[in-house]
Amino acid sequence: MRKLCPNFDKENGLETVLEVPIPEEMFTNMGSNASLRWQNLRALMKAQSAGDKSSRLSSGSSNEFMALLKLVGSPLIPLQVQPGDALTRPIKDGSIEASTAKYIVQQYLAATGGLAALNAINSMYAVGQVKMMGSEMHEGDESVRTKGKSEVGGFVLWQKNPDLWYLELVVSGFKVSAGSDGKVAWNQSSSQPSHANRGPPRPLRRFFQGLDPRCIANLFLDAICSGEKTINNEDCFVLRLETAQNILKAQSTPQTETSRHTIWGYFSQRTGLIVQFEDTKLVRVKAVRGNNESVFWETRIVTEIEDYRYVEGINIAHSGKTCAMLYRYGEAHNHRRRIEEIWKIEEIDFNICGLSMECFLPPADLKRDNVPEGRSQGAGES
Repeated sequence: MRKLCPNFDKENGLETVLEVPIPEEMFTNMGSNASLRWQNLRALMKAQSAGDKSSRLSSGSSNEFMALLKLVGSPLIPLQVQPGDALTRPIKDGSIEASTAKYIVQQYLAATGGLAALNAINSMYAVGQVKMMGSEMHEGDESVRTKGKSEVGGFVLWQKNPDLWYLELVVSGFKVSAGSDGKVAWNQSSSQPSHANRGPPRPLRRFFQGLDPRCIANLFLDAICSGEKTINNEDCFVLRLETAQNILKAQSTPQTETSRHTIWGYFSQRTGLIVQFEDTKLVRVKAVRGNNESVFWETRIVTEIEDYRYVEGINIAHSGKTCAMLYRYGEAHNHRRRIEEIWKIEEIDFNICGLSMECFLPPADLKRDNVPEGRSQGAGES
């Protein structure tokens, strides 16, 4: 990963520290010579898109590419992570399925380092790289496969428990930022203005890809054990969590209705660690005047999680693969699209000194009113 860029404007000038470390492959593809790469990189750091905008994840425009990038790179989970001593809270459901799920979560906590080690963490920093591939939008029920060259990029992620976090993601010359200041979650990009997500602040999906054991444990404490399944030759317990209707309603808009959002966690019976995280979201775009048929968008995102390593006593996943399937049906047209992301953690650290509230301030132009999310929710951004 490249963290510094030479200063081509001044021969003896200091190197520039990149806000978001990027893979060497991405830097090489940003221009035919060093000077052009530097110009494109400066444009990118100013949140302006750089480089060729065509053929990105098989998208037809910059806005479409950005929607796909947000879909895989920075979606949100619909539930808040409980603060404090939430990991020891009693379960509301006394069924055997709920009790079994809580036992599995306790085994997971032990496998990731134990409650004492996790409680000692108050902040996190992670740097990673990604490779993404996409398909074109296909009609009907034909199989969908990704094609073309992969788009490379990198991300940096900051978190301060429990609701403060900030992400910057750069892929193929485009930049996405997302964050939460504890009151509202938001996102912005190099081609779109800042946007506040509806409802209370929610965590980033990337935390649940084996990066934040506390978030994962808190999420699945209210789940039920729905059976067993083999994932990549690993026998797993399956925990399922249904999003409550009042939470779904808070995320709906006058133009859209979030019908359901179901989350699954697959925990290895051998190691106790989570090896796959999956969620499915269904959004209904309400019929407009003169048209009686609604349009439905269904997003299914599956992440395979692997390469666990201990960092300061905490067992953290360092790589994985995410596959997102986007379905659109209604108005006599059925379409589907597939996007894949291979991710790898290059650097991770805990208890970062000097990480204050100022690090999580939202953009100055953020609109906090009830902005309709018909298009973005349909594409599964949040």
